[in-house]
Amino acid sequence: MDVKLDKWFRPNIDKEIIKNLSKKSNVKGLMHVGFYFCILFIFGFFAYLTWGSWWSAFWFYIYGTVFCFCNPIWHETGHKTAFESKFLNEFFYYISCFMAYFEPTRWRFTHFIHHGNTYSTKNPYDHEIEYGNNLNDTPRKFIINLIPFGELLFFKKSIAYEVIQHAFGVKTKVMIDSIPKNARPRAILISRIYVGIWISIIIWSILISSWLPILYILLPHYYGKGLHKFVAFTQHAGLARNVKDHRLSSRDIKLNPILSFLYWKMEYHCVHHMFPTVPAYNLEKLHQHLQDQLPEIKNGLFETYKEIIPALKKQRYEPNYQIDISLPKQQTS
Repeated sequence: MDVKLDKWFRPNIDKEIIKNLSKKSNVKGLMHVGFYFCILFIFGFFAYLTWGSWWSAFWFYIYGTVFCFCNPIWHETGHKTAFESKFLNEFFYYISCFMAYFEPTRWRFTHFIHHGNTYSTKNPYDHEIEYGNNLNDTPRKFIINLIPFGELLFFKKSIAYEVIQHAFGVKTKVMIDSIPKNARPRAILISRIYVGIWISIIIWSILISSWLPILYILLPHYYGKGLHKFVAFTQHAGLARNVKDHRLSSRDIKLNPILSFLYWKMEYHCVHHMFPTVPAYNLEKLHQHLQDQLPEIKNGLFETYKEIIPALKKQRYEPNYQIDISLPKQQTS
């Protein structure tokens, strides 16, 4: 499996700088995760207090939106960069994977491939690309993901359906392409545990005659996904496929402090791909060190989507079209 990052463009940066920026911190990791779960609890509590009124729908939507930003926690702990402690990384990796409907074995392997073969449409295929190869389907799928419960209309294409398939022992394409044979039984076992927990939560809701367990645990992924999807879609959308330069296949953007916190600095996605061992809390500093070797950074989501939307329209009819990225002349690969 070809995942050698040394085949990619590597910017010029002092090794000592990378060494310092790669230092992990239990304190910084716990501060982020602790604050995140405190916010989640507060909004969940407001939803409970207002249960039975229309205000509850509002607070559940906010709760679900924050809930879905568990994804950056999964991502950072999966890289083992959130904490210095191996135990803390693994503990929060499994919690956040469950929250995101991600079976942890599958996503550990596909993310490994994603970094070595970013936006690859060839073997090995990058199964983590936001919208796969079917560019004609991109706008519809993207809009559906922004609408609360929209993904339920196409459940067979959802991550939860993939988990159910694995729980029944179905060898999906992503399993065959990405998960080694000796790791597949673990992926199947954890998928069965997930399905068992989901069924238990549904039974719990039925027994107490309340939607609350389902709303708090099972459905946030469906009713609160929109904002996270809108932010995460910027990572690679409209950019080049099958190239060995992360500056052409990934992008850095600037976000406001609230979104930047929820997204755990993953808006600096290009430099993250260049140096995946650098913790999220140091990515902005890394970008500053490399900014003279990077494309001009986009300022906010509005400016970023002004670039993405026309590109998606063109790609529907010109599959090979990609956004023309201007690189610093002295640094082109």
